[in-house]
Amino acid sequence: MNSHCARYLHVLSLERNASANTIASYQLDLHRYTAFLSEQGVTSPEEVSEAHTAAFLRSLHERGLSPRSITRTFSAVRGFHKFLVSDGVTRHNPTETLESPKLSRPLPDVLTREEVDAILRQPAPAPRDVRSLWIRDRALLEVLYATGMRVSEVTALRQADVLESEEIVRVFGKGRKERLVPIGRSALRWLERYRNECRALLQKRGRSEGVVFLNARGGAMTRMAVWKIVQSTSRQAGLKKEVHPHTFRHSFATHLLEGGADLRAVQEMLGHSDISTTQIYTHIDREYLKEVHRTFHPRP
Repeated sequence: MNSHCARYLHVLSLERNASANTIASYQLDLHRYTAFLSEQGVTSPEEVSEAHTAAFLRSLHERGLSPRSITRTFSAVRGFHKFLVSDGVTRHNPTETLESPKLSRPLPDVLTREEVDAILRQPAPAPRDVRSLWIRDRALLEVLYATGMRVSEVTALRQADVLESEEIVRVFGKGRKERLVPIGRSALRWLERYRNECRALLQKRGRSEGVVFLNARGGAMTRMAVWKIVQSTSRQAGLKKEVHPHTFRHSFATHLLEGGADLRAVQEMLGHSDISTTQIYTHIDREYLKEVHRTFHPRP
């Protein structure tokens, strides 16, 4: 079983471009699965039945794993058995008749337009030695809100990926999937100011390798650095709620839908492979509509 698991993870990594985090998580999940099967006396894929996989899922519930962990583990196990069938190792997929555990999706926190404006006004001129950083921070926040990029995508954004004349950015998302996302003129103006006034100063201090946003040492910014910028500026703006880089992504999608954007278009801009992932924002939009109704209808 272990050799089959190793081959499956190899295929995920090389052929399907799965991230290192996904591979590490699936490796842990499959190790837990094969250990359970071994305890049941199962030593080969052909011996695995629906009863075994169902019992494994029950054992995860009994051990107190979170619904999210159980859902991810089931995804790893189901993918593993699909691989075994497609590779000709077995003819039967024991997970085929099992339903995926339901994972309730809490509605993500979003910012109002006023809160976004308050945050974007925070980066302001500082002492001369760090003058470049406040301009960089403003440009970074503008890009996050203008494009809905994930934090890993914005830190990897390269200068060649900003197509200013077309007002488009080329984004490489999960699995290195490429998508084109429009970017507003406000964000482009701040990007231009950052690159003209600041980036060259930062670049002299280290190796930029073409990355747009640089840290004080001239290297690419980390996800944690972006997180700290978002946290500090939201506190400066007087916001009490927790604000993360992903909050800008949620707000980007929600505000587009509130403005009448097509769900498919928002899906494309976010880089979601499944529209059901994007549909969570329609629930937020529905709450907004209900609030409007309560506020303005003569008989709320």
